[in-house]
Amino acid sequence: MAEVTVKQLAEMVGVSVERLLTQMQEAGIAGKNDGSSVSENERQALLVHLKRSHGESADDGEPKKITLKRKTTSQLKVAGGAGKKKTVNVEVRKKRTYVKRSEIDDDSAARQEEEAAALQAEEQARREAELKAEAEKQAADEAARKADEEQARKRAEEEARLKTEQETAAKRKAEEEAKRKAELEARRPAAPSSDDRRGRKDKKKAPAGRTGRPGGRDDRRGGKLSRKPGARTSRKPSEHGFKEPTAPIVHEVSIPESITVADLAKKMSVKAAEVIKVMFKMGAMATINQVIDQDTAVLVVEEMGHKPKPLQENAVEEALMESIAQEEGEQASRAPVVTVMGHVDHGKTSLLDYIRTTRVAAGESGGITQHIGAYHVETDSGMVTFLDTPGHAAFTAMRARGAQLTDIVILVVAADDGVMPQTEEAVQHAKAAGVPLVVAVNKIDKEEADPDRVKNELAQRDVIPEDWGGDVMFVSVSAKTGQGIDELLEAVLLQAEVLELTAAPNAPGQGVVVESRLDKGRGPVATLLVQNGTLRKGDIVLAGLHYGRIRAMLDENGKPIDEAGPAIPVEILGLDGTPDAGDEFTMVSNEKKAREVALFRQGKYREVKLARQQQAKLENLFANMQAGEVKSLNIVLKADVRGSLEALIGALEDLSTDEVKVNIVSTGVGGIAETDANLALASSAIMIGFNVRADAQAKAIVEREDIELRYYSVIYDIIDDVKQALTGLLTPEYREEIVGIAEVRDVFRAPKIGAVAGCMVTEGTVYRNKRIRVLRDNVVIYEGELESLRRFKDNVNEVRQGMECGIGVKNYNDVKVGDQIEVYDTIEVQRTL
Repeated sequence: MAEVTVKQLAEMVGVSVERLLTQMQEAGIAGKNDGSSVSENERQALLVHLKRSHGESADDGEPKKITLKRKTTSQLKVAGGAGKKKTVNVEVRKKRTYVKRSEIDDDSAARQEEEAAALQAEEQARREAELKAEAEKQAADEAARKADEEQARKRAEEEARLKTEQETAAKRKAEEEAKRKAELEARRPAAPSSDDRRGRKDKKKAPAGRTGRPGGRDDRRGGKLSRKPGARTSRKPSEHGFKEPTAPIVHEVSIPESITVADLAKKMSVKAAEVIKVMFKMGAMATINQVIDQDTAVLVVEEMGHKPKPLQENAVEEALMESIAQEEGEQASRAPVVTVMGHVDHGKTSLLDYIRTTRVAAGESGGITQHIGAYHVETDSGMVTFLDTPGHAAFTAMRARGAQLTDIVILVVAADDGVMPQTEEAVQHAKAAGVPLVVAVNKIDKEEADPDRVKNELAQRDVIPEDWGGDVMFVSVSAKTGQGIDELLEAVLLQAEVLELTAAPNAPGQGVVVESRLDKGRGPVATLLVQNGTLRKGDIVLAGLHYGRIRAMLDENGKPIDEAGPAIPVEILGLDGTPDAGDEFTMVSNEKKAREVALFRQGKYREVKLARQQQAKLENLFANMQAGEVKSLNIVLKADVRGSLEALIGALEDLSTDEVKVNIVSTGVGGIAETDANLALASSAIMIGFNVRADAQAKAIVEREDIELRYYSVIYDIIDDVKQALTGLLTPEYREEIVGIAEVRDVFRAPKIGAVAGCMVTEGTVYRNKRIRVLRDNVVIYEGELESLRRFKDNVNEVRQGMECGIGVKNYNDVKVGDQIEVYDTIEVQRTL
């Protein structure tokens, strides 16, 4: 082989020139450079040296294998702190062994081991490089963080310095301005006299020489013109208005249940892009208007160096209530709130009518009370506020609510009827609310009145009269003649004195919504009972899910008033909707806070409603899978007031059974509108209006689409009609009725017909076209039809008791003497709820 240079040999074997020269020096070949030639003997000596360095014998003649090592260095760019990129050097070392082709088969195992070792070394090198890069990245992040902190500290110091300089400069500027104004005042010449003016005219006429004319050439040669007094001789450098903070500002960020990225950035006083960048680094993609939950927001706030303050679910509402509770006034005595309760048609409203000298009962549909009425009356002994509750079974929730918001309960019991179901229920409501009872035994003027019976029946229910050693006052009254009314009022006021009822008239008005309705001309109208404080016209009221400013305030007689104190019932106009009966109301000073709480409550109510609907859907799904399809009656229900609507919903839903159910698609307060008619059309529902009517648009849709629309004014008429409709949806029952029995006395064989049974009709009538059973020893052995029924030779349709006949059973020839042929009929029986 021809001689080659060191550089050519390095390229042939794939190593650097420096490494090849180093290996040649180790082999004893010195004095070489990259241009020196390498002889065959020198190459052989170098090969022997390399073999020895790799653990092989030098006497084996030609080399069987050679191992080469290679080291490469590359650069890797990684992300550092504060968005900066760092460059990291990565060193990769490779080791490769070359073996002669003739030795491959003998050394395959050794080659595989060496390759595995080389791969393992390469993987180890790569892993070490990655660990090193990660360590350098962490170090870079730490350094960047420290640099950011140092930069923030420097910015804070610089801002403090700039602030001090600006204050000093402003102060100096003010002093200079004052000094300049003083000099101007001092230098301002006095008004010239007539002689001075004449002298100036003469001076103007005189010829001005070169040196005498002001502003002439000599003046220009002499230098610059003199400036006016107070003029600035030098311009200050412009100052930037931004003041860099002296230290990192840490905000306490209040975080609600959910918040948008933009609102979160606003609370931390940073740009929304910064929040999005931090979330991106945390592995969450977000946009500026995206809503994030409370946990994610807490992590983002902590990552940006601020203090998160998670708000409770009802923190806004609690904060408002606490601020209202702090505004307490001086306590003063107030009138008692009395609820009149009892069974239907026992004279509750008539008793209250006599006290109020009005005729409310005559105006109620069917003579029964279907609304909660609130009235206050002035008596000789003081003022009393009365609440009149319905006694019908459907108004259980109304009576319970009436017991909750009163101080004393008058239990009206008819002396001729005694204790009835709603009477017991009223006693239970009063005891559950912890309200004292005063029993008014009404209708004492009737001949069949028996007050002792009432006392005995109530005593059995732990209502013990005072004259029997108990603590309940019993008063015999007559709402018709007025007997005992004064004694009843004295008993109520005596009970009120014992209770020592007080309220704070100067506090913000608070109380309970007694009733609400939607008036077509006036909008939402709510009847309120003020329990504490004073409610005034123009106040902002928060009632349940609704709020508004009081535009008008009326008493129970419809007369306008300007304010209402404790224990006074009023009607208000101005709310944005009809609150539920029983909702608490309170006066709020800030309309923005009232809106926030109302919107929060509406959202919470909507979530609960959706969750309940979803749960009902799942429950119905599994129930329908197990028990088959349940028939339902869809209803769109509209009522005049919230209390009646609540009672109707409860009464109708109680009619549902396992087979049929009432599905109330939509409810509302006010007249029937076009949207209600469209909803009824889409859901195949019947429309029910309780003391309300449909408008012209709704009537047009009802007539055009033939929707069933019914108007009612008495609640139990609705219950009866819906019950009847549900009965029609029930699957009818089928009952079997035996109409005749024939006993087999003999059996005849006919070639064409088969076995013919000669029978005697022992009971009822045997019919040819009805189904039969064949009984043997009172056990059914066959069930089918008659093929023929003959009386002598004639075919007949029926054979009555005591007559003989021939019967051919269809598809059955095993009739024997003594068998009984039973004829029966299937009757459809309609079910009821």
